[in-house]
Amino acid sequence: MADDAQKPPTPPEAAADKPAGTSPAEPLKGEVSRTDAPGAGVSAAPVGAPRTEPPAPKPANVEGAVTATTSETSSATGQPTAPAAAAPKPAPSKPAAAAAAKPAAPAAHAGAEHAPKVAPPTGPTDPLPPADAPVPAFITALRSAMPEGVSGLSLYLGDWTIMVPAGKILDVAQHLHDAPDARFDYLSDLTATDWPPRTTEGRFDVIYMLYSTRLRHRVRLKVKVGEGQPLASVTGIWPAANWLEREVYDMFGVNLTGHPDRRRILMPEDWQGFPQRKDYPLEGPGELLMENPIDWLKLRQAKEEAEIE
Repeated sequence: MADDAQKPPTPPEAAADKPAGTSPAEPLKGEVSRTDAPGAGVSAAPVGAPRTEPPAPKPANVEGAVTATTSETSSATGQPTAPAAAAPKPAPSKPAAAAAAKPAAPAAHAGAEHAPKVAPPTGPTDPLPPADAPVPAFITALRSAMPEGVSGLSLYLGDWTIMVPAGKILDVAQHLHDAPDARFDYLSDLTATDWPPRTTEGRFDVIYMLYSTRLRHRVRLKVKVGEGQPLASVTGIWPAANWLEREVYDMFGVNLTGHPDRRRILMPEDWQGFPQRKDYPLEGPGELLMENPIDWLKLRQAKEEAEIE
């Protein structure tokens, strides 16, 4: 024990002097690889046996998986796996081959230039009532009382429309208001439509929507009237027609006569033209009615200044 204590300590061995390990492990820090030794540069790890399990099944879409297949490598050989052969495309059937051989159809717009222009409609389609449709009793009574007051009938989606000549509107309206089987005491709406191509029968359709609050039935009256042709006001029968007729006059210029206060209701009094007509200028009243819209504004301003003075 004393001799061991008197021996000088043994200096540590250098990493290069250590014997080679028997197990494949990571090299120690400071360990220098000797390239002059036999077998230098060859990995000490043993090569494993090749895999014996079957390869993973290939997807049904072989063509879509080519990219993924070529990037895979074999764990046994380290070489990229050859891409799977693409499945041959089926030959096209005879109808498909014949369709492919046909020349391309010309563009749709190629013959559009030579297509005849469709004339604008001259009015709405008023479907006639079927032969077996039962006519309401108030219409039958109206035709018996004044045959000249009914120029036609129409039935659409269960609603009856009576065509009335312009000169008979007051007589027909009064009859439908007072008749016991009619009792149309409520004018629910009154409007108009414009059909400029219709020149023989009158370009405007004035429509009256009537309802009976007692008998709970409804009917429409339709009157064809031309530009400037007088049409009697029905405000004496249905007071609710007052503002409705003013709007028809303001927007369409229908010549309603006998109205207690026929003035514009939406547009200014000095407005030119009637905006709801289909031939009304899109750029405003100055486009066609005057050469320059500034002239119209100057005229309006001069009128306002004269009123102020």
